Amino acid sequence: MELRVQWVRTSWTKASRGGAGTARRNVVPTVFPLPRGQSVHEVLMDERDGFEPRMSTGAELPADVLLREEDGLLHVRPHLSSRGQPFRRYRPPLVRLAKGERLSWQINYRFVGCCDGSWSYRLDTLNVAVDGHSLGEPTHLIDERVRLA
Repeated sequence: MELRVQWVRTSWTKASRGGAGTARRNVVPTVFPLPRGQSVHEVLMDERDGFEPRMSTGAELPADVLLREEDGLLHVRPHLSSRGQPFRRYRPPLVRLAKGERLSWQINYRFVGCCDGSWSYRLDTLNVAVDGHSLGEPTHLIDERVRLA
C-alpha cells in the first residue's frame, strides 16, 4: 500500500483573531502539492512569518497519527495534542481508507503560554492519500474544529 501523508499546521496568536489578521490567516491553504518523489510532507505556517509556508519532507511517517493497514484498508486517526485545549470528550472514530481514497482531517487547539499566560492557537490538517498520485479533493472529510475562546 502506497501512502501520501501531509500535515499542515497553522499557528497564530490573539493578534490574528480579528480584522486583517483573521483575513490573512483564513486564506492560507490546508493542502499543498507534494514534492516530487516524496510521500511524507509537513508544512508549517506561523503568524510570526506572515503565514509563509515552511516545508519539510521525510521518509518516516508521523508518530502523532495512527496509520495501520488491516484487511486491505488503511486505518487513520490523528492523536490529539496533549497540551492543546479544549478537552474533547468525544472524537470521531478512525477512518478506513481504500485504494484511491483521500482523507482530510482538521483539528484546532488553544495553548496557554508557559510564562505569561497568553494564548496561542493552531489548526492541524492531516491529508492522506492511499495509492493515489495527489492529495486532491478528499473522499473523506473529518472536521474536529471547535470554537476557541
